Amino acid sequence: MKLVWLDIRTAGAKQAILEEALHQRVDAVVTDDLADLEGLPPTVQKVFLPAGKDLPEELGAADVVIVDAERHGEPAELATRFPDVEFGRFTEIVDAPTLEDACRSARSERWSVLLFRDPTKIPLEIVIAAAAQAKGSLITIAQDVEEAEIIFGVLEHGSDGVMMAPKKVGDATALKAAAEVDVPDLDLTELTVLATEHIGMGERACVDTCSHFREDEGILVGSHSKGMILCVSETHPLPYMPTRPFRVNAGAIHSYTLGKDERTNYLSELKAGSKVTAVDVKGQTRLVTVGRVKIESRPLISVDAEAPDGRRVNLILQDDWHVRVLGPGGVVLNSTELKPGDKVLGYLPLEDRHVGYPIDEFCLEK
Repeated sequence: MKLVWLDIRTAGAKQAILEEALHQRVDAVVTDDLADLEGLPPTVQKVFLPAGKDLPEELGAADVVIVDAERHGEPAELATRFPDVEFGRFTEIVDAPTLEDACRSARSERWSVLLFRDPTKIPLEIVIAAAAQAKGSLITIAQDVEEAEIIFGVLEHGSDGVMMAPKKVGDATALKAAAEVDVPDLDLTELTVLATEHIGMGERACVDTCSHFREDEGILVGSHSKGMILCVSETHPLPYMPTRPFRVNAGAIHSYTLGKDERTNYLSELKAGSKVTAVDVKGQTRLVTVGRVKIESRPLISVDAEAPDGRRVNLILQDDWHVRVLGPGGVVLNSTELKPGDKVLGYLPLEDRHVGYPIDEFCLEK
């Protein structure tokens, strides 16, 4: 989870935005007026940022104070005057010397709040790299939620947090959603193959992503919302064709796969820019971006499998030897060679689905 700092210094509907921020459990509220921090609950960090103002003699309810070292003094020196408050440094990056200041702050300060004036994210990459072994946190100022999403992904690790001034009610909710970049890991289940059947022609989807899959990684696909099988990516060598480590030959177009926010998508719905959940044999997950989906007519094979508790799972794949699924320990299994008794890895969601969202209702799939 990335940190969300909401900057209310210029907020119009300040009270409504504050209520939304507290409801969404943002990590910090940032202001230049100490009165704004009075009465805030202990669930939110109270950050005082007196940009362009002198530091007062008393810091009120502030938990963290972000200072301009040239105007207010060094954070370490101020900490001796105010031992009950954490201090951090604000740096505006406009050239090479201020970039070096930001790197120095990132290596040494508990909190570093960074404002980059140029649109390129290269300077942020440099600061993140400089702070790789540091224990402090980088908070980068974003102009909007779209920029925040980019900042969270710079150099894979991204900034530890984003500070943003909301323009309207709803921005805090959107920023909080953008910060939730982690995907929950999954408990995979060993399924036993019961039968396979050649079922004729149909359309299947190859999901080409913008990421390089590992050899023990793929996406979960199934005919029913309550049961999916782990389809491996084309990272393993094949005769007659090169590996395509970005691709999963995933299944028939009606099939479900896991997307963002635990929502399912039909393979037919995926398009460039969609998000799908990549899963490895240990159940570790990450979101990857779809670059292209190739839907073509091919012969299909149906695979039926069973969980230890008796639940049934079905997967319909392209009927070809080079289309594969994963078994326990990362064993690669060719779909056309599956036979009763073989073990494959799968996932068994508990909820039914309505337009992809989990819902507790009666639903019979067969």
